[in-house]
Amino acid sequence: MSTSDKKMEDAVRLKEEGNKYFQNQNYEEASRSYSQALTLTKDKALLAILYRNRAACGLKMESYAQAASDASKAIDIDASDIKALFRRCQALEQLGKLDQAFKDVQRCATLEPKNRNFQETLRRLNSSIHEKLHVQFSTDSRVQKMFEILLDENSETEKLEKAANNLIVLGREDAGAEKIFQNNGVALLLQLLDTKKPELVLAAIRTLSGMCDGHQARAMAILHTIQTDRLCGWMAVEEEEISRAVCSLLQTIIDALSGEDKRGHRGKEEAVVLDTKKDLKLITSHLLDMLVNKKVSGQGRDQALNLLNKNIPRKDLAIHDNSQSIYVIENGLRKILKVVGQVPEQPSCLPLTDNTRMLASILLNKLYDDLRCDPERDHFRKICEEYITGKFDPQNMDKNVHAIQTVSGVLQGPFDLGNQLLGMKGVMEMMVALCGSDREQDQLVAVEALIHASTKLSRATFIITNGVTLLKDIYKTTKNERIKIRALVGLCKLGSAGGTDYGLRQFAEGSTEKLAKQCRKWLCNVNIDRRTRRWAVEGLAYLTLDADVKDDFVQDIPALQAMFELAKTNDKTILYSVATTLVNCTNSYDVKEVIPELVQLAKFSKQHVPEEHPKDKKDFVEKRVKRLLKAGVTSTLACMVKADSAILTDQTKELLARVFLALCDNAKDRGTIVAQGGGKALIPLALEGTDVGKVKAAHALAKIAAVSNPDIAFPGERVYEVVRPLVRLLDTQRDGLQNYEALLGLTNLSGRSEKLRQKIIKEKALPDIENYMFENHDQLRQAATECMCNMVVNKEVQERFLADGNDRLKLVVLLCGEDDDKVQNAAAGALAMLTAAHKKLCHKLTQVTPQWLEILQRLCLHDRLSVQHRGIVIAYNLLAADQELAKKLVQSELLEILTFVGKQEPDEKRKQVVEAARDCLIKCMDYGFIKPFS
Repeated sequence: MSTSDKKMEDAVRLKEEGNKYFQNQNYEEASRSYSQALTLTKDKALLAILYRNRAACGLKMESYAQAASDASKAIDIDASDIKALFRRCQALEQLGKLDQAFKDVQRCATLEPKNRNFQETLRRLNSSIHEKLHVQFSTDSRVQKMFEILLDENSETEKLEKAANNLIVLGREDAGAEKIFQNNGVALLLQLLDTKKPELVLAAIRTLSGMCDGHQARAMAILHTIQTDRLCGWMAVEEEEISRAVCSLLQTIIDALSGEDKRGHRGKEEAVVLDTKKDLKLITSHLLDMLVNKKVSGQGRDQALNLLNKNIPRKDLAIHDNSQSIYVIENGLRKILKVVGQVPEQPSCLPLTDNTRMLASILLNKLYDDLRCDPERDHFRKICEEYITGKFDPQNMDKNVHAIQTVSGVLQGPFDLGNQLLGMKGVMEMMVALCGSDREQDQLVAVEALIHASTKLSRATFIITNGVTLLKDIYKTTKNERIKIRALVGLCKLGSAGGTDYGLRQFAEGSTEKLAKQCRKWLCNVNIDRRTRRWAVEGLAYLTLDADVKDDFVQDIPALQAMFELAKTNDKTILYSVATTLVNCTNSYDVKEVIPELVQLAKFSKQHVPEEHPKDKKDFVEKRVKRLLKAGVTSTLACMVKADSAILTDQTKELLARVFLALCDNAKDRGTIVAQGGGKALIPLALEGTDVGKVKAAHALAKIAAVSNPDIAFPGERVYEVVRPLVRLLDTQRDGLQNYEALLGLTNLSGRSEKLRQKIIKEKALPDIENYMFENHDQLRQAATECMCNMVVNKEVQERFLADGNDRLKLVVLLCGEDDDKVQNAAAGALAMLTAAHKKLCHKLTQVTPQWLEILQRLCLHDRLSVQHRGIVIAYNLLAADQELAKKLVQSELLEILTFVGKQEPDEKRKQVVEAARDCLIKCMDYGFIKPFS
């Protein structure tokens, strides 16, 4: 065989392989097979088929641009390829190119005039095009009207504001955004910004955001018109709302330029390849300059840090390219360190908010984590060391304070790096010297640095040996409340080193409770500034590891309320401390399982054995959860989740998810959680964060979805976002309870609407639900069968049962013969709906297992009325499907059963069952198999 013949044979084999994958709904593998085949052949007829088939895969995988391209290649080979034409039509319709799609389907209808599918698509597209034209003309007139009002100097303020807000709405629509852009709208919007009127400025910024959203070419043109420095100048203003709006605009531009907007580009611009790297680098450069610019407000600096946090480090470490982080380290690390080292009490301090330094520490941590190798990390460390040693000056105490504050800030970011900086010559000595200083600001900085340095006791040996003595001396000698609180927190931190181990208490009996009592007292004192009260919560975050402390704290309602109020303020640096305190109070941290044999072994070898505090037992935890719910913890958590700041880290989200899961444990409390906004708050936690956090949040969502009305728990479009987290819980790596409650949640959702069933199918949940129907565990099998009972209403699910070569119908029939009433009920319900929908399935039912008739008879005689009713409905469907099949049923004992049931008195409970049996008998009479008894 020649090489060309061999290649041809391989191409045909790969095509057949692709067809099999496609039939099994494995579209990615099918597409891969077709792609391999395309490289092996030059035969035009085969090429056309391969391109056409790959286009079908593209449609299934929602890669519409690729599908349209492949279909076009098939049409280039054979202009009358009707399948390729129709597939291109479908792809173009999804891409919004209705006029081109209409032309393709018009050709299909010409080639096959009697094809109903083509005629229906032709009518639908015709209607859509008319509707789009109507919107286009009405949009033109609306944009024109808005412009006239905004350009008129004599327009009333109310009219101006209304017109500006209408522009925002128009800017979000594709037709409106394009019309504004083409009618010199950007220049007009810049005029609005120059008015300096806050309402008009906000409207102009939000309109620009809408115009840039999802449209790369337009975003680039707008950025070049306005210029990056001008955008950063607007973001630098004091007004929080304007600064946030500009930050949102810049994020929209960055998403559009970097291709992060995954919704697919609007319009025809996908044909244009734009080089956006230069613009993205320029934006980064301006954001770094903002960090050290004295003219930038604290709010503006926070937004710049938020943008850097969100866009610079890699979102997935599997991506090799970390060039953005390297660029920021080279050009901006010193600037970030300058922000971290700011001391608010010094006259030279940059404008800051409560969150600025923490945001800078988080950015340092993200940049350090984004480095790929030791040489990169060493370079990062050297820059930090040079910066800090450059600040040490025996003649200038302010510079020394700045150096120690920088170390303190790094310790809140990449702790390993901070620990290395602590070991630098003179750092610890300077901290001790500052502790003994007469100036309040020196002592504040030194004590805070000591607290951050004692995060990992096993590493900070100096702190273990000297920290307690230093902090105790400061606590006893200082009369300044602000320093006293911080010293106390340091003691709390060192005192909680034993964690939850009752046998490893650091302080004498009762000392921990005294420290906690003092923290609660300061927390409730509204006369103390908010920044200082925050430290009281920090102290409780450590002390609540002690069961006595957490029990007392939960009973102190004023202290709880004070903490909740602080959590709702603009100071987001408190989020982690509040979340940690709540995790401790609800015992939602991970506890290592204690193996009794190892405990005995440890005792025998005189090793320490962890002890559980009596108040950490389940009944005490349940009481604490009840008290927290009563105090309004859910609304506080919901408020914390909404924090639009990089300070809400993935670790903090995980802590919040843990608390939510603990709160949802009792089904009776879930209504309260939903009423206070817990259902909505859990969705973002289940979609973003650490893997553990997402699983915990998804589990909490499953608990709520299983027992609540989804329309109330997740109003509007939010309910569709719940499906994906629940489907992820069906993984076999999750535990049985998570699988079970996810199935219950999906059962509840699938019973609500066809749109939700479609969403469950789209998330590829069906194979998992089917797998759990085979499960040995009774409850899992029951939950999966109930879910499938709701899903079979969907036509796509019915098609799976109709397909040849699978045992889906056999499984449902056999489940009807189970001893478990609930499994029987669900399986019989599914079978009743399937046999009602398709006569083919009625015939198939009689072929899947020899026991089918015995199982059906058992259902029709079942003690539970709902099961019996479903069994008789199945019998009716079989009788109605086909006369031959009906004859087979009448010749069995089933006729006797139906006669017995039909003769019973139809009381209120049995009415449905008796009437269904009588309907079966009437059907038999219609066939002439039986005669009425006179």
